[in-house]
Order: sequence, then C-alpha cells, then structure tokens
Amino acid sequence: MSAGASTRVAAPAPAGPARSGSGLVRTALPPVLLGLVAILLWQGAVTVLAIKPFILPGPFAIGEQFTANLQNVLNGMAVTGRNALIGLVLGAIVGVLLAILSALVRVFDEMAAPVVAAFAVVPIVALAPVLYTMFGANAETARQLVAALAVFVPVYFNTLKGLRMVRPVHRDLMRSYAASNWQATKTVTLPTAVPFVFTGLRIASSLAVISALIAEYFGGPVGGLGKSITSAASSSNYGLAWAYVLGSIILGLLLYCAALGLEKLVSRRAPTA
Repeated sequence: MSAGASTRVAAPAPAGPARSGSGLVRTALPPVLLGLVAILLWQGAVTVLAIKPFILPGPFAIGEQFTANLQNVLNGMAVTGRNALIGLVLGAIVGVLLAILSALVRVFDEMAAPVVAAFAVVPIVALAPVLYTMFGANAETARQLVAALAVFVPVYFNTLKGLRMVRPVHRDLMRSYAASNWQATKTVTLPTAVPFVFTGLRIASSLAVISALIAEYFGGPVGGLGKSITSAASSSNYGLAWAYVLGSIILGLLLYCAALGLEKLVSRRAPTA
C-alpha cells in the first residue's frame, strides 16, 4: 500500500425518521395485538357461553353504544376530565410545595408525616358527601377537592423521596460554597427530584380520574361519567353503561399520556452533565 493511500471507514448511517418510526411500531404493535386478541376472546366467550348483558356485555355491543352515543360520552368526559385536571394540578402543586418544605424543615416533616398518612386512607365514599354539604350540591368543588386529595398523597411521597436522593458529596460541595438551604435545594436537590415528581404525577393522573368519577356517584351536579354510568345501569342499559366506562378509561389514558409527554419534554430540555 502506498504512502498516499488511506483506509476509508464507512460512517454509520444516522438514525433517521424511518428508524425511529420502526422503533415506534415495535413498541406499539405488541400491546395493540394483545388488545385485539383480548377483545376477540371476550366477544367469543360472550357469544359461545351466552353471557347475559347485565353480567358482561360483549365488546361489539359496547362499541356500538359508544359510537351511537359518542356526543354524550364526550360531554361526560369533558365534565369529569375538567374536575380531574383541576384536582391534578391543585394536588400536585400542594404536594410538591409541602414536600420541599418537609425536606428543608425536619420539624415540619415529623409533624406532616402522620397527617399525610391519614390523608392516604381517607375513604372517598365518606368524604364526598361531606364536601357536597360544605360547598353545595350544585358546585363541582367537592369533586375537584376529592381528586386533589387523591393526587396529593403520591406526589408528596414521591417528591419527598426524590428530594432525599441527593448524594452526600453534592451536599458537601454546596456547603463548601456557603450556599443556603434554598440555594442548595434549587441547584442540586430539585433537579435530582424531577424524575420522582413525574413518577408521582403519572400515578396521580389515573387516580385523579378515578376519584373524580367515584365522587360523582354520591351527589353533585348532573353530568360527568359517574352520573352517566349510574343512570344507564339503573335503566338496565348495560351496554351504554360500559360505553361510559370505556370513556373513563380513555380519559385516564389521555391524562397519563399527557403526564408522560410532559416528563419527556422536561427531560429533553434539562441540561445534561
């Protein structure tokens, strides 16, 4: 080989849209196929075993009722979704702020721990009627507060766990710079806690929908998926009741995906070491 000759090494092709698209297909295809198989097995069992609709309607009947009453389902999703979203935002803000306070002030942490533990076991069945009495049966406030309480507990505990995950060497470094507690929290502790905060939010997003839905069973204004489910079931329209249940599942998935998307956005914009 001559001195002027050089060895050429082919550079790897950059990951383009096709590659990322194939990865998306590989990720989404298995659960979609599993869902289709489950639906077919469900319909087959209902048909072969002649299961009565009041026990379990078939998925095709549920889908028919869902499309026939799509506007009513969407209206119910809007009411329940608004209450769940308000509760999610309110509960998350209070949970994060109180977790930061608990991480900074040990006395407050010791006082707050049993109170938060008590909040975790408060039954919605007992709380919702009390809140309707306090704020009025024509207001959505009770449903939003029930959702906020359900959100607060997982966000608080996950955020507090994240705030305590900072390595001692990082704390020592901030002390060597004579940083105050708030400066150390803002610079080191909060960035470390962000993944834990979003873990709590993803858990709480589903709990917000469930709590707002359950609170609708015990009073309040007409509207929302919970009221629609009870109304359809009481009139023996079980396919329609399950159609509203399907709407609540879709609503929960939408809030979960929104929390997951927000986490991806924040993680992408966060500075890397």
